[in-house]
Amino acid sequence: MIRTLLTTPEGDIHEGGEPLIELWRQTPGSHIWVDMQGESQASERRLLEGFECHPMAIQDAHKERHPPKIEEFEHHTLIIYRGISSFDAQLNFVPQQVCFFIGERFLLTLHPGEALSIERLFNEQGRALLAHSPEHVALRVMYLSAGFYIDSLLEFEVELSDLEDELLENGNDVLMRKIIAYRSRLVKMRRIFSYHKGITQELTAYDYAHLPREESETRHAITDVEERFERLYTLTQMYYDICGDLVNGYISISSHQLNITMRVLTVITAIFVPLTFIVGVYGMNFEYIPELGYRYGYFFVWGVMLGIGGMLIWLFKRKHWF
Repeated sequence: MIRTLLTTPEGDIHEGGEPLIELWRQTPGSHIWVDMQGESQASERRLLEGFECHPMAIQDAHKERHPPKIEEFEHHTLIIYRGISSFDAQLNFVPQQVCFFIGERFLLTLHPGEALSIERLFNEQGRALLAHSPEHVALRVMYLSAGFYIDSLLEFEVELSDLEDELLENGNDVLMRKIIAYRSRLVKMRRIFSYHKGITQELTAYDYAHLPREESETRHAITDVEERFERLYTLTQMYYDICGDLVNGYISISSHQLNITMRVLTVITAIFVPLTFIVGVYGMNFEYIPELGYRYGYFFVWGVMLGIGGMLIWLFKRKHWF
């Protein structure tokens, strides 16, 4: 699907398809946003070459799972961004690559499936932002996308709090596997946000021709995006640490319970070892054992065994071993 949004210096707004590109060429001072969703590489290449996009930029945009980056060319600036097509409070998210080709008068966006931030912006604020400048549209798309991430992460904080309470009350291996799965997803998200934070840091540090920092509105938009990705990176790192603490806490509790169990078993063993020794001695098959002729020998041995057992139990209780 190819859709276009065109704004003219007179304030006119046109929405349609490819035919608006020719109108854009014939209207000096106009801005155009061409959004390509799920198009074939041949169709995308044809349109991109029509806007004089650099072949290396087109090649990077068509690579699957290319790391997010920003790169400036003569006629445009390329931003490869990792957007989302779905995301929930359990950190189940489906990322997708979104490429921005930002020129002086145009913005081209490429993405394989529906992008939530682009859909919202194309139908709501996109017209006013495009009339101002194409770079404002690209920055707002990233800003909205980061907002989706933040909303879901804050919902995950409630899930994580409930999981922490459940783990302390009734920890089990099922909860452990759930926490480890969350940690794995957080690592993937942290890697994505690290790339995005690097992009915004470059935008802040270097003056790109198609995202000029001397304009205060552009500078503020870049700062807003940078702050959101900084917050996202911080949140994912914090939640990752919390999950790690929960894992370590569960292991510590399990180890403590195992130590208690082993201590009880050790106490029981220590009580029965001397009794087993006595039984072993008098269980030997010798014909002449002096105690065998003693009338009260059986009761005497029982008394000794019970006395030893009772004394050991008293000693261990005094030491609070059980």
